[in-house]
Amino acid sequence: MSDHDDTFRTAADRPALEKMLDWQRGEIVGLLDGLTEEQARRRLVPSLTTLLGLVKHATFVERVWFHSRVAGRSREEVGLPGTVDESFTLTDDDTIATITAEFEAACARSREIAAEHPDLAERFPWRDGPVSLRFVYAHMAQEYARHAGHGDILREQILAAG
Repeated sequence: MSDHDDTFRTAADRPALEKMLDWQRGEIVGLLDGLTEEQARRRLVPSLTTLLGLVKHATFVERVWFHSRVAGRSREEVGLPGTVDESFTLTDDDTIATITAEFEAACARSREIAAEHPDLAERFPWRDGPVSLRFVYAHMAQEYARHAGHGDILREQILAAG
């Protein structure tokens, strides 16, 4: 999507929020483009953050906000790990292909769930009190933008190192 897409910049709330979130989802999955499995797993910071881990975490975020909170399912039903840190933890079975497929499937399911809720003002429970669907979209877009920025820096370092 281009920054100069007039239909995006002038759309009504719902289409604008959906496009912004999808744009940021694309930025997240794009972090892995052209990387080797080793590069995607490379840790450059003390935390568990890796490029592959960022995309795995994004799947967790989709499931927390849309599959659990908006759809009204328990964290256990959705299969969420107990902590945020666990959402970055990679297993031997995690690959660029499997993590990308899981993220894309989670995003597709999130879109289906959101489509069942046409009112952006509809409220959902959160630890700090109810939040609107409008808030969920905005929160998700900002979270992914932040993580994509982290990923851009890691990717730049990884590609520079060869």
